[in-house]
Amino acid sequence: MASIVLVGVVTFYLGHRSSRFASSTHDFLVARRTVRSRRNAAAISGEYLSAASFLGVAGVVLKDGVDALWFPIGFTAGYLALMLFVAAPLRRSGAYTLPDFLEARLGSVRLRRFATAFVVFIGILYMVPQLQGASLALTNILAAPEWLGAVVVTAVVAVNVIAGGMRAITVVQAFQYWLKLFAIAAPAFVLCGVFLVGGGPPTSGALSSPAPPTFTETTTVDVQTDVTLQVSTLTPVTVNDQELPALWLPDEQYQVGEGSTLRFPAGAAVPVVAGAPADNQSWLIPGDGDLTDLLSTYSLIFATFLGTMGLPHVLVRFYTNPDGKAARRTTVHVLLLLGLFYLFPTLLGALSRLYVPELLVTGSTDAAILLLPSAILPGVAGKIIGSITAAGAFAAFLSTASGLLVSVAGVVSTDVLPGRVRDFRVAAAIVALLPMGIALGIRQEDLSLSVGMSFALAASTFSPLLMLGIWWRKLTWTGALAGMTVGGTLVLGALVANVVSNYTGDWAPWFTGQPALFTVPAAFLTTILVSLASSDNVPPDLNAVMLRLHAPDPLGFMRDREVARFGKADERDEPRPYKVKVVKGSKRGRHRK
Repeated sequence: MASIVLVGVVTFYLGHRSSRFASSTHDFLVARRTVRSRRNAAAISGEYLSAASFLGVAGVVLKDGVDALWFPIGFTAGYLALMLFVAAPLRRSGAYTLPDFLEARLGSVRLRRFATAFVVFIGILYMVPQLQGASLALTNILAAPEWLGAVVVTAVVAVNVIAGGMRAITVVQAFQYWLKLFAIAAPAFVLCGVFLVGGGPPTSGALSSPAPPTFTETTTVDVQTDVTLQVSTLTPVTVNDQELPALWLPDEQYQVGEGSTLRFPAGAAVPVVAGAPADNQSWLIPGDGDLTDLLSTYSLIFATFLGTMGLPHVLVRFYTNPDGKAARRTTVHVLLLLGLFYLFPTLLGALSRLYVPELLVTGSTDAAILLLPSAILPGVAGKIIGSITAAGAFAAFLSTASGLLVSVAGVVSTDVLPGRVRDFRVAAAIVALLPMGIALGIRQEDLSLSVGMSFALAASTFSPLLMLGIWWRKLTWTGALAGMTVGGTLVLGALVANVVSNYTGDWAPWFTGQPALFTVPAAFLTTILVSLASSDNVPPDLNAVMLRLHAPDPLGFMRDREVARFGKADERDEPRPYKVKVVKGSKRGRHRK
């Protein structure tokens, strides 16, 4: 508890301290575009390493084995595509938000409004699992009510964002990356050391053994939500208050209702949620040789590789760099920071299969990192390590939710409201309440899987527009609108079908959970065909815009777009247009590496 409170207090302090320097909309939206590369890289990494990264990756590795490695690979590799194709031209565009970039490139107010709706939806969809993760963390650590984590994170984040916007959260997110790295690396080193020297309790078996993991002692599992289980060998189990244990058979599925109690004797095989590898041999082998599994993997690759460049809260941080060169350098640093981080949740996920296999029964695998320290090190040492991981998890919820709230509030305040500082604050308050209500009202799924749907939506809507808008001269606003409509509609249709299926018997096919393999090509193809058919809608200033996107920074073609509704925090000054010209040798735009 003390570590979580400390993270909250430090987060509030840093945000409050930085917010004193935020006076105009320019500060609230893009931190005056003066954030240096290394700090921005740490802030992007802190924002990007969400609940899905800190908790979800280890949980999916625990459940799915080597197939889950595509999540950290895809989450990281997405920045390679972002660096090669998007980062520098996007910053040179001078835009303040993603819809602002689309209007600057294609000259359509209608497209900008349509893009605004998708930015808001993606931001809220991504914020929901952060709040659910916070509830999961506090429930497992403090036995707190399920609603408490979501409310606490929403309150802390909303206060910081309302006070100072992007200027306030930049330092907060950079600090939280290093906190998260320490909070996951230090426990990983300690717990691996205990495992290697043979300390700690007995394991559930060797990962190299083809047999399923087993319970090392008589174990009682409380099931908190309806779950379907399967086993790979004959498994004795006592359900609720039965006097004699039942015998579960392999190749059968067993429905267990919420509130049930399962008791397994020592040496019994650990059941798993239906669809997960039931034995270690399957857990260690990628795929199952089935075409559906292969297509699902490729769909995940499409979503994570291309979805990163379409996430509004990621893109908005590149607007804070002084120029395109700094944006590209920032992305290189992000690749290094993310690659370092993702080594540790993967390792902890494998250890979790040895020490907390009971999570495979309940399906609550996202709690693996939180429960693993106490399982390996009972007593004070385990509690200390557990408090460190809890602090890192809470930092993950705060940093990602902060970035999402800033990006969505910025779009709402400039495209829906008049655009002054007070409008940003009103938008932030409204946007903060929406995902909190959703998180408290819907069933919690695997965090990585729910975040994966956000990536699929971003990859199917904004990724085609950015790639083609930056590199293809024939793109038109009608083609962009059609592609976004087709891609977004297909993903949202899959999302609705998947949610309904979860409550009505899991009847939906696999691609409703991973639709990007079909939705991304459909979006690209629609955008290209409609653009070719509407060539009359190519904007008249195309040459000037493309020159600005691709000309080297020292040539001085970069111009920041005007936002005529800038205002002071105290609203005493008249709003004035704001222009920035980055010229070689000028003081404005200079920054440290």
